[in-house]
Amino acid sequence: MASKLRTVTLLIVSLWLGGCSGLLFYPEPGVPFTPERAGLEYRDIDLRAADGTRLHAWWLPAKPGVELKGTVLHLHGNGGNLAWHLGGAYWLPEQGYQVLMLDYRGYGLSEGKPSLPAVYQDIDAAFAWLEQAPEVQGKPLILLGQSLGGALAVHYLAQHPQRREALQSMVLDGVPASYRSVARHALSTSWLTWPLQVPLSWLVPDGDSAIHGIAGLEGLPLLIYHSVDDAVVPLSNGRRLYQAARPPRAFQATRGGHVQTFAEPAWRQLMLEFVSAPLAFVQRQGAANESATESPQ
Repeated sequence: MASKLRTVTLLIVSLWLGGCSGLLFYPEPGVPFTPERAGLEYRDIDLRAADGTRLHAWWLPAKPGVELKGTVLHLHGNGGNLAWHLGGAYWLPEQGYQVLMLDYRGYGLSEGKPSLPAVYQDIDAAFAWLEQAPEVQGKPLILLGQSLGGALAVHYLAQHPQRREALQSMVLDGVPASYRSVARHALSTSWLTWPLQVPLSWLVPDGDSAIHGIAGLEGLPLLIYHSVDDAVVPLSNGRRLYQAARPPRAFQATRGGHVQTFAEPAWRQLMLEFVSAPLAFVQRQGAANESATESPQ
């Protein structure tokens, strides 16, 4: 019992001292493997945030011989580093999309320590690089945000309309609508923290949550994926974001674990259809999406 009490005490202290950042970011330094292991061409990209923090990214060019269709900025979730999240983007170069995969500060080979609001400088550095890269010009720019990466993107874009205007479309996958509500859900899954889920979750600042910014993305076509089976960020998060977003937007329920969407070829194909003609896609999906409660195929 004493050890359990110590665990709860440590959790309370970490929430109090770390707040939102302590719960949001779980970086792993280093890179255990590169895209070369997956048979992909790549190059390392060095970026600089506005405060001077050096950041690391991977550039995945489109497969040689395939028509270049556009560029995807990939923002990953809260754990690990780029290598852990290659599964979200490895399939895009073969389809004609070049990809910039960003590691936030403190992740992988990036310097610093992740925190809010500093991490928004990292996203800004990625946009600045894309703005200047010759191979990006004249083709559609798409943002793919998975889990925390999507939530960070929504808040950032709501605050930076000029960056939003550079995007042709955005795809969100397994994104938390509210940091506080997801923290409460996580605390409710253990008998040890269940009685404290409400008071502890109120230690998590919620002002940057995606639910507060997504209405500000009006005019940007959105495709929102969320798994019925997601035990980390429940399906209700995706539904809330869809309902709060302004048209044009579409919602697609999926199956499987948290942000395992693109392990399924059908959902990869659906994203390709969306980014090739976002407005036409949303119009086709619109009637079925009104309640955002459709069953996955």
